[in-house]
Amino acid sequence: MTRRIGFVIHPGFQFLDVVGPVAAFEIASRYVPDGYGIDILAPQAGSMVSSSGLALAALPLDADGFDTIVVSGGQLVTDMGAFRSIVAWLRDVRPRRLASVCSGAFLLAEAGRLDGRAATTHWESAERFRRRYPKIRLEPDRIFTRDGDVWTSAGISAGIDLALALIEDDLGQAIVRRTAQQLVVHSRRPGGQSQFSGLLELGGLSGRFETLVEWIKANLTEPLTVERLAERAIMSPRNFARAFLRDTGTTPAKAVEHLRIEAARHAVETGTGSLEQIARGAGFNDAARMRRAFLRVLGQSPQALRPARWPPDRATS
Repeated sequence: MTRRIGFVIHPGFQFLDVVGPVAAFEIASRYVPDGYGIDILAPQAGSMVSSSGLALAALPLDADGFDTIVVSGGQLVTDMGAFRSIVAWLRDVRPRRLASVCSGAFLLAEAGRLDGRAATTHWESAERFRRRYPKIRLEPDRIFTRDGDVWTSAGISAGIDLALALIEDDLGQAIVRRTAQQLVVHSRRPGGQSQFSGLLELGGLSGRFETLVEWIKANLTEPLTVERLAERAIMSPRNFARAFLRDTGTTPAKAVEHLRIEAARHAVETGTGSLEQIARGAGFNDAARMRRAFLRVLGQSPQALRPARWPPDRATS
């Protein structure tokens, strides 16, 4: 059975919001012949120009028979007529699944399709989204969310994570793993993983905390309190906490936890040492604490991420 996927675009859409997920569905169809059929939809049929100047040919929105509709993000206000047409259509369309990439969540929200649900969008638009749509449970720290038959994802490259999750939901882990291998990406970057990761690694929007982040990564086994980090940044604890949150999108405590998890995950995935050794080396003190952090942030235990060739670690269960 071929599942038809309709990608909704608009003037100024983000090209990668569409072509990244399309590539994932296309590759999955190599392993399951006729697994997916892809159509591009827009308020008007014909060529639709993206924010980069590249264009895609689109069918009109009145096309039907779709299993899944994916709404792209981009410069949503370049054509309010197109915006209103898409919103009106989204109010009535009833595919098996609805999804959005990046700021495409604004279109689903405007159509009322996210009311009472959990959702995410690009971190930079999160506060504006929260103020505009108070009926939606915004989860700004997530790569993607699923609430029933509605899926939303964070900025741009997260559309590939979303597509892989949809493929796994349809075709299972074996197919999504092979698809991810062809794309040269993680087969499962969990929805709960922080979308602030890249921003944190860069030291924030201004880059002012880049040196501090590198110091944290080199000293994960130390007690990394806000007071100690503020001292390294030559700031008062209160001003440091505020500035760090503003620049990186996350708190100092969550940043430290994230960096510890990233270090531990790399060690787990490369099979370096026992789980107890990895936990101590990343600053978790013991494997049980590390496991709780993995489950809370990644939605998976360290054992689940350990390569299959490794035997179960006897120190933990």
